[in-house]
Amino acid sequence: MTLTTWDWLVIVGYFVTSAVIGRSFMRRRGWSLVDYLSGRSLPWWIAGTSMVAASFGADAPLAVAGLVSKYGVAGNWLWWNGAISGVLTVFFFARLWRRAGVTTDVEFAELRYGGRPAAILRAFRALYLALPINLIIMAWVTRAMVTILEITLGLDPWVAAVGLMTLTGLYLSLAGLRGVIASDTVQLVVGLGGSILLALLAVNSVGGLNALTQGASAHFGSRATAFNALPPIDKDWLPLSTLMVFLTVQWWAAWYPGAEPGGGGIVARRILSTRTERDGVFATLWFNIAHYALRPWPWILVGFVALLRYPDLGSPEEGYVRVMIDVLPSPLRGLLLASFAAAFVSTISTHLSWGASYLVNDVYLRFFRPSAAAGQQVRMFRYFSALLMALTLVTLQFIPSVEEGWKLLIGLGAGTGAVFILRWYWWRVNAWSEISAMIAAFVTSLFLHFVELDITDTTSPHYAIGMLITTGVTTLVWLTMTFLTPAESEATLIRFYRRARPGGAGWRHLAKWAGYKEDEIPGGKASWLNWIAGVVGVYSTSFAIGAYLLRTPVRGGLYTALAIFCFTLIYRNLGQDSQLLSSVDTPRDLS
Repeated sequence: MTLTTWDWLVIVGYFVTSAVIGRSFMRRRGWSLVDYLSGRSLPWWIAGTSMVAASFGADAPLAVAGLVSKYGVAGNWLWWNGAISGVLTVFFFARLWRRAGVTTDVEFAELRYGGRPAAILRAFRALYLALPINLIIMAWVTRAMVTILEITLGLDPWVAAVGLMTLTGLYLSLAGLRGVIASDTVQLVVGLGGSILLALLAVNSVGGLNALTQGASAHFGSRATAFNALPPIDKDWLPLSTLMVFLTVQWWAAWYPGAEPGGGGIVARRILSTRTERDGVFATLWFNIAHYALRPWPWILVGFVALLRYPDLGSPEEGYVRVMIDVLPSPLRGLLLASFAAAFVSTISTHLSWGASYLVNDVYLRFFRPSAAAGQQVRMFRYFSALLMALTLVTLQFIPSVEEGWKLLIGLGAGTGAVFILRWYWWRVNAWSEISAMIAAFVTSLFLHFVELDITDTTSPHYAIGMLITTGVTTLVWLTMTFLTPAESEATLIRFYRRARPGGAGWRHLAKWAGYKEDEIPGGKASWLNWIAGVVGVYSTSFAIGAYLLRTPVRGGLYTALAIFCFTLIYRNLGQDSQLLSSVDTPRDLS
């Protein structure tokens, strides 16, 4: 792809804007690690938009377009099922994370548990998430961006990867996560704007929406197979058993970034940065609406265009990039490359800071230099960020595609979700519960891989069996370990309860010991209704957009009406939640 002067001006303009934002934050002095990770002062719309930008990445458009090229719209259930746990986090866990007031979600281990097991868990999770898990995520995001630059500009993959990491590392070093979050709104606008422009031009290049619909229907054998949200039950690529596991088990059983059961990860990091509980709830709600409903459809349309234009392409994920090359005029080529750069910088900056914050806050400061000065904390954060960049380049060699990276992570996290949910609402869960769950999930998924029940292959009829076995074994192991090991001390449990006030039947007797009456869960019974309404509202919004694009306005109108009803119900319920409306940024009793 040949870039003109106007293309380069657009690209340079984006980087200059980002550099100005970074420079403005570089002038701040005396930062501690908490300040460097954005503090606790973000309004909901900035925190929520930052979540969306951080999960955008260069990987998402390519992966979604690849799934659509192979499986049709329904191929997205590989990740769409995460909306169920994502919305659960909105109404059950967002305000609890904000109340916890920790610097990282891993630090939560020594708030919820006590003694040596809690310290072991904190160190284990910090290293596990910062290194293998985070490196896999950054590798597949980098793989996507390298593919884009290799195809569009003809860059050597290694040169592209090293250059991307160096650029992103410099920006994060200058601005910190606070600067990244401040520029995320600009990055999201550029990224989403570029995706929409590409989708419009791509659809026109094949003769419009009617021609696209007819061509895709012919390729898949029917319109329903290509475009229905739920696939026909006779299709081998997504057996009915696999779809049922997606909708009934995987969303709560498997750990996946952005849709972690019980919250956590980059979502928790943004919640912890908000100024109040209310901001944390609304930020997470906005993220789930934008992530699952508003953002995917430009990528889906380009995926169908790539299928029609390049039906024999070896790697379907490359189709998105080839459409860019063939349909975009100057300076829109520069704009779209800038949009991918924006998405890449936001996502990698977030994951570098996520991993480095674990290594600094939960390993270095906790076990080696607890009294390190503020400046030393920030320096170590930069050193660990550089280490993670180097390790990502190594990991990149083992991740062949974005889709394979997604499936690998689902396999590694399968079965652990229940303990991450119940640790908030059941006093008996202890540190050994979490440790045993993570080990059991890893060992079981590895064993199943060798006996050909691989749960990283969603097209296999064995997928559902493998996921159920992994979840069942992991749950049995951690429940057994829970009852074989001592409960946390009364002092530890009461300390946690006074900080987070999770409420509910699982804490009833401890709530009384702590001097509280029979607390309900935050939001009370309305939280259950809000969760169901939120899930239906998010999916209805997504399906409504698809219906309008595919010229079925009656269906679109029905989905729209259902979405409006659901979000109106949520708005009313939250408006009557006096606890949420009165939330202020004050520490809770820790005595």
